[in-house]
Amino acid sequence: MKSKAKQSQGLLLFKLSHTQLFALGTLKVRELVPYTPLNAIPHSHPTILGAATIRGATIPIVDMAAAVGFRPITDQELESSYIIITDCQRMVIGFLVRSIDKIIECDWRDIESPPNNLGKNAFLTGVTRIEQQLVQLLDVELLLSKVFPASPETLRAILTDVQRERLKPMNILLVDDSMVARKQLSDALDSINIPYQVTADGQDALTIMKQCEQRGQAIDILVSDIEMPGLDGYELAFEVKNNPAIADAYIILHTSLSSEISVSQAHQVGANEALTKFDAHELIDAMLRGANTVNAIVNV
Repeated sequence: MKSKAKQSQGLLLFKLSHTQLFALGTLKVRELVPYTPLNAIPHSHPTILGAATIRGATIPIVDMAAAVGFRPITDQELESSYIIITDCQRMVIGFLVRSIDKIIECDWRDIESPPNNLGKNAFLTGVTRIEQQLVQLLDVELLLSKVFPASPETLRAILTDVQRERLKPMNILLVDDSMVARKQLSDALDSINIPYQVTADGQDALTIMKQCEQRGQAIDILVSDIEMPGLDGYELAFEVKNNPAIADAYIILHTSLSSEISVSQAHQVGANEALTKFDAHELIDAMLRGANTVNAIVNV
């Protein structure tokens, strides 16, 4: 039996307006830095305020409030503002926020998916209540996709006919709470004509896997995000590997986190691989390894 990943994870609470609390998972946060003078970056996105030199590294700084549609941070507010240095999606980025509230431990089962009617530009992946106050989890992937659009080369994969025929028979399930991530995953497989199922929820993914197995169509390859409301990717991998009926699924944890800790934890809960978003070539290569593993089990 695999070891169970801890469901409680840290949340960094901060403010983009003077009233509303927002949050990021602490696994995405490298450090917090008081505002520091910035150097201009010519021809950059309007929400990029400039670049800061922090510990010898030059890091672009984004006005997070402006990027998600709030009033931009003014010069008068800079003295009390903070920069959140994040390490996700293979990029080190600084986000300027109006103030830092605190870091808390949170059970991700207490985080709910946001309402479905928020629209495609809602930068949320979940909501919860901390001390009776509403806290909104930001969709960093959506934010980054607006400010730093991915290069087309990373979004499309090329397969040989032999590789395509190896993947096509696989029952593939994709799960990610980020709308942008789901679209990237779907587009990558659509572009090479590979069928799949997709959901935004870890608990729903587990239900789908059990139902597919009961119909004799077990999921062969599961691609899951790690940080998700309700049932996160670590917990989902643990539940799959400890259920003999669905345990043969090849699990790829696909995350915006760049931390080596994430990879280590992924293996502890039974995942076969952990990848950093988003590179379609790496993802398809991992799926091909999954297909080889599944076929080897079938042929034993």
